[in-house]
Amino acid sequence: MQIRATTVLPAVRRPVTLHTADGLELIGELALPEGRKPAATIICLHPLPTAEGMMDSHVMRKASFRLPALANIAVLRFNTRGTTSRHGTSEGEFGEGETEKHDVLAAIEFTEFEDLPEPWLLGWSFGTELALKWGCDPQVQGALLLSPPLHRAGEADMRVWADSGKPVVALVPEHDDYLRPEEARERFAPLSQAEIIGVDGAKHLWVGEPYVRRVLDEIVKVVNPEAYPLPTEWDGPWEKDTA
Repeated sequence: MQIRATTVLPAVRRPVTLHTADGLELIGELALPEGRKPAATIICLHPLPTAEGMMDSHVMRKASFRLPALANIAVLRFNTRGTTSRHGTSEGEFGEGETEKHDVLAAIEFTEFEDLPEPWLLGWSFGTELALKWGCDPQVQGALLLSPPLHRAGEADMRVWADSGKPVVALVPEHDDYLRPEEARERFAPLSQAEIIGVDGAKHLWVGEPYVRRVLDEIVKVVNPEAYPLPTEWDGPWEKDTA
């Protein structure tokens, strides 16, 4: 069977609650590989909630549907403060990327509490700003950035990552609305180890199965290279996402 946009592959999935240092409860979900310890973990930081970004934004939803089974990767998704998805609404209100510092740190602390190995940040759009501004934590292995706009994160944030030496990989769509590959290479110059990958034909929202597959492949290449490239066929049990 060919893996499609609505294919949900087997995983151990459970709702989780993240507790922030400023007293909020955030709604989330953890998807784990069945019957084995994950090789690595990704912490998903979703797009802008005031523009309908949430933990169920399609690339992150499909990461949780596929990566536990195909790549032995644990996927932690959650709604940042004040954000609603089909999983529920997190407490609090949108903080323009500032008070969300506590949300990012709560997610990182959750991976430590759950003994989840090798946590990586996966930020998309607004989520890349959160990763760059607040995610350079000793627990974190590195960051994967999808469609970084660089509206809120600046040179000082990049220099923190540069000084850490942690790997940072940015996937930049050819037709992005905010930052395109050539400019991205200039803007990311302070983050000396950043790898900028321009993706031909792609747009900011990564709509279309070929672009989703490219994103998930690039994630796996960095986080668990033994599972790269991802298969496009699946012979085992599966479900269909109907929401």
